[in-house]
Amino acid sequence: MGTDESELTEYAHEAIRLSREHVAQGGIPFSGVIVGGGRVLGTGFNRVREDNDPTAHAEVVALREAAARHGLRAVAGATLFASGEPCALCYLAARYAGIGHVVHAADRKTAARYGFDYTSTYTLFAQDPADWPVKVTALHLPEAEQPFQDFLTRS
Repeated sequence: MGTDESELTEYAHEAIRLSREHVAQGGIPFSGVIVGGGRVLGTGFNRVREDNDPTAHAEVVALREAAARHGLRAVAGATLFASGEPCALCYLAARYAGIGHVVHAADRKTAARYGFDYTSTYTLFAQDPADWPVKVTALHLPEAEQPFQDFLTRS
């Protein structure tokens, strides 16, 4: 996808439209649109409440739909349009899916003003896991590498 401002604006408006539609139905105001090869590959809105799934963020839902419908190869290099700036989870999901460009409408500060302050997610991975708000224990078991070795043997 090119970076023509009118094209970017068109798809950003679509993300905002989806977000407003979802809010009208009682949902959370975040949506995502995946665009690749000149077409919409997948869309999604935040389904955390509806699905009782803490990973069902709009961008992740859109990535899941795009990959399921078109495959990961189609998603690689695509553009993710988000009504609000992605949190760290969504930025990482986009990165691992191979998204080539992320475009968002409302930034993290705007979202925070409306009660959606997820700015702390951006710095978590810069901290030592010993300082995280969740307890992390690394068990160094002798057989821990075996699944990886099995995988290499089968590949």
